Amino acid sequence: MAACQADQQGAAASGRRTAAGAVSRMPLPPSKEIRMADLLDAVLQAHGGLDRWNQFTRVVATIVTGGELWAIKGQPQDPLPRRMSATLHHEWASVRPFGADDQKTDFTPGRVAIEKLDGAVVSERTHPRASFNGHEFSSPWDPLQRAYFNGYAMWTYLTTPFLLRLEGVSVYEIAPVTEDGQTWRGLQARFPSQIATHSSAQEFYFGDDNLLRRHDYRVEVAGGFPAVQYVHDIVEADGIKLPSKRLAYLADDQGNAIPDRVMVSIDLSDIGFE
Repeated sequence: MAACQADQQGAAASGRRTAAGAVSRMPLPPSKEIRMADLLDAVLQAHGGLDRWNQFTRVVATIVTGGELWAIKGQPQDPLPRRMSATLHHEWASVRPFGADDQKTDFTPGRVAIEKLDGAVVSERTHPRASFNGHEFSSPWDPLQRAYFNGYAMWTYLTTPFLLRLEGVSVYEIAPVTEDGQTWRGLQARFPSQIATHSSAQEFYFGDDNLLRRHDYRVEVAGGFPAVQYVHDIVEADGIKLPSKRLAYLADDQGNAIPDRVMVSIDLSDIGFE
C-alpha cells in the first residue's frame, strides 16, 4: 500500500530549521541502569504499535539518495530511484538496481553480495565489516563496501524504532535536547555485535507526539565520524508511521549538525509492508 502523508507539517518545518539553528542540551541526569520501558512503549505505539508491526515480515520502498559521502568514498551516486527491500525481524536487505540494470545487492551482517536479478553471484564478501579496518573519513570504498553500508543503514532506518526491541539491544532514557524551543526526549540504544549498524551506541530523539525527530550516531565504517540525522515528512504505510525524508549531517565537536555538510540524503516513496 502506498504511504499517505501524516499530520506532521509543523514538525517537518521545525526539523529543517534545527540543522542551522543552535541546539540547547540539558544537563545529563545521573546514569540510569534500568531500561526506560514506559517511554519506549509510548514510542512504539506512536509509530503504529508492536502488535501491528509483528503482523508484517518485510518492507519495500522506492529510494532516492544523495549527499557528499558517496563522492568522498569514490562511489558517485546518481539521482535515479531504486527499489529497497528489508526484512523486519532479522537483518537482511537488498536494493535494485545496483551497478547495472540487471543487478541487485544481497546483505546480511555476515555476508554481502552483488548478484544478477536471477541470483547469480557477481561478487561477494564474507565478514564484510572487517574490510573497513583502518578506514578513515576519506578512505575509498569498493562496490561491496558501498553495498554493505547501504544494506545495514537502510535496514536500520526502515526498522526504527521497532529494532529497539530486538534481542540483545539495551535501551536507556538519556537527557533530552531542546531545538528551536522544542524539547525532544532521548533514548540511547546499545547494539550487540551481531547486529550490523552504524555504531554500538546510538541516540534517538522523539517529539511530544513520541514520533522520531533525530538520530545521532558515529559511522564506524568511515573513520567513526559523528553524524546528526534529522527526519521529516512522517508518512503512514499499512498502519506503520515512518519518516519519508532523512538528512544526515556531519556533526561538530559539540554534537551539532554542520548545516552545509549533508553527508547523506534519503527520500522514500511507495512504501509498503508485507
